[in-house]
Amino acid sequence: MKKVLIATEKPFAKEAVASIESIGQKAGYQIVKLEKYTSKDELLKAVADVDAMIIRSDKADRDVINAGKNLKIIVRAGAGFDNIDLEAATEKGVVAMNTPGQNSNAVAELAFGMMVYNARASFGGGSGTELRGKTLGIHAYGNVGKYVAKIAKGFGMEVYAYDPFISNEDIQADDVKPLTSVEELYKTCQYVSLHIPANDQTKKSINANLLKLMPKNACLVNTARKEVIDEESIVKFMEERQDFSYVSDVAPDNAAVYADKFAGRYFFTPKKMGAQTAEANNNAGVAAIEQIINFFEKGDIRFKVNK
Repeated sequence: MKKVLIATEKPFAKEAVASIESIGQKAGYQIVKLEKYTSKDELLKAVADVDAMIIRSDKADRDVINAGKNLKIIVRAGAGFDNIDLEAATEKGVVAMNTPGQNSNAVAELAFGMMVYNARASFGGGSGTELRGKTLGIHAYGNVGKYVAKIAKGFGMEVYAYDPFISNEDIQADDVKPLTSVEELYKTCQYVSLHIPANDQTKKSINANLLKLMPKNACLVNTARKEVIDEESIVKFMEERQDFSYVSDVAPDNAAVYADKFAGRYFFTPKKMGAQTAEANNNAGVAAIEQIINFFEKGDIRFKVNK
């Protein structure tokens, strides 16, 4: 019997766990849980004898992967997978997967929630602005970006996108206007919603040189990763541009500076909240266990993210 570990320092919703257990057990798999753990040693011990592991934002680093003597597959329940050491997984012959698209609507709704919160002056009683008629740029037009575009259309916004990996025809099919460079996107749009991954090419790529191209009363919306932001550069930029706002689904390391200098011009969630809905929890969890079963039973590796 294959043994699957659900290792979640931030647990899935109860309904999601129940779904994972039900699907796994019906397929003849043993499901074990490590929830709300407080030390890496707990994770190292739990992974020692399992064949597969499902994680959320948990770190599957080299130590964890090497500790899994029988480990054959790790599935990150969500789109991002920078919390898995892909090189270590490949060296040990472990397949690493994500569950793309399962959290997309939840992340898109959060992006818009933060956008509305910013536009309406943090609901503090002061006069805000409306989103209708404003320009929105979507930086990376993947699953989340598509949902953001749909919501923006409902708000009556003018939507643009830049993604060098998506054809203009595919973007235009959603009644979104493709742009030819990242600079053009930021120059054109009052709001920019970030959906780029964190990798060697993108880390700290969102900086003052880019943001200074944005029009007056601009707002950056980040539901990607904090690593893509050059936070020191943005602090200096916001000191110069009193009209600029920044909202993010994860507080930067220098959040105290924003609290001291930029009251009313920023908002950070207390922890990463993009996938924190009951629906997204269930969708990602179900996808993770189904991918594990399909991997073992059918050799299906279509969502593999390592080499």
